[in-house]
Amino acid sequence: MSGLIAPVAARAREAAVVLALATRATKDAALEAMAVALLANTAAILAANADDIVAAAADGTPEHLLDRLRLDADRVAGMAQGLREVAGLPDPIGTVLRGSTLANGLELRQVSVPFGVVGVIYEARPNVTADAAGICLKSGNAVLLRGSSSALNSNRAIIEVLRSAAAGAGVPADVIQLVPGEGHEAVKELMRARGLVDVLIPRGGAGLIRSVVEESTVPVIETGVGNCHVYVDAEADLEMALAIVLNSKTHRTSVCNSAESLLVHEAVAAEFLPKVVAALRAADVTIHGDEAFGAYDGVEKATEEDWDTEYLSLDISAAVVPDLSSAIAHIRAHSSGHTEAIVTGSQAAARRFTAEVDAAAVMVNASTRFTDGGEFGFGAEIGISTQKLHARGPLGLPEMTSTKYVVTGDGHTR
Repeated sequence: MSGLIAPVAARAREAAVVLALATRATKDAALEAMAVALLANTAAILAANADDIVAAAADGTPEHLLDRLRLDADRVAGMAQGLREVAGLPDPIGTVLRGSTLANGLELRQVSVPFGVVGVIYEARPNVTADAAGICLKSGNAVLLRGSSSALNSNRAIIEVLRSAAAGAGVPADVIQLVPGEGHEAVKELMRARGLVDVLIPRGGAGLIRSVVEESTVPVIETGVGNCHVYVDAEADLEMALAIVLNSKTHRTSVCNSAESLLVHEAVAAEFLPKVVAALRAADVTIHGDEAFGAYDGVEKATEEDWDTEYLSLDISAAVVPDLSSAIAHIRAHSSGHTEAIVTGSQAAARRFTAEVDAAAVMVNASTRFTDGGEFGFGAEIGISTQKLHARGPLGLPEMTSTKYVVTGDGHTR
């Protein structure tokens, strides 16, 4: 390994030892200071972001990716509010998850502890920089942040502000560090820094996540892409269904909890399809539909690839299914395991859907857009885990901890 990662990881590990012993009051004061500093430095952050936007636009970056990259005063304020919400949450460190006195008199406790040093590799969205820094700090972890090169100026500005504020509040600045270097070599080193970095979290497109999962020797918490479905059941309230479909698809298209596929029970298709096609087209959504949807003007014929596509744009695949079983089968065949939704007035259908659909979050009569750490009341989150080991769903504070067993005896020997 060259000298890119080892020095910053060593500093992070030293800082993590100090942070692990910090009181909740100290950590919360640092988070508040970081929030205040973000607001105070909004102009500088937006200026750096403007440079990134100009460069990305000149490179022909699609609009949905520019939206992910773009900051404004409201988004910076949202980053600050996220830090304050994390500060208001209980400290996840030192929680006794279970305990007992064994038959031999030994006292056994399982206690939550930080991972140590966390690496986060992510694309575009510079707000992730503040979210990840805040969650890792509160959970006692030092963090090495590696955003995409397109957001380099934004991330540098944000991290400089956060480090300075944390240090001013008595927390080592090196609990928050930007991974050095602008090429892929530093990323590869980070993925192979086993022993220096305790866990990696990739957040971005399918290619990034697959690369980290397949190439990393550091343990990975896998976050997933969002090929999310909305299924409109035979017993759905169709006005409710229309509102949920539109919100799930159009509220913000460039995020992983945006709906990418629509399934409609054939019993309500004749009534619902004209309404939903008209509403989606009015919102400039391109529908990639099956034969039933294809009967309507402006609907493009869906290909097999469409059923597996995370568009992250004003596009949606759509099909009519004969029954609930077919809807579940379609979702199981094409879902990315992120968020799936059913709109129905039938408790039996809802129970079956939630039991048989395999996803990190399953919505009943609610938009897919609610799969979010903030919406769940967890504060900011680092990402949505679609794996099944350790953590699944929004990666909030509890998910950013490990455990240790503390065993207390009185001269016990075996």
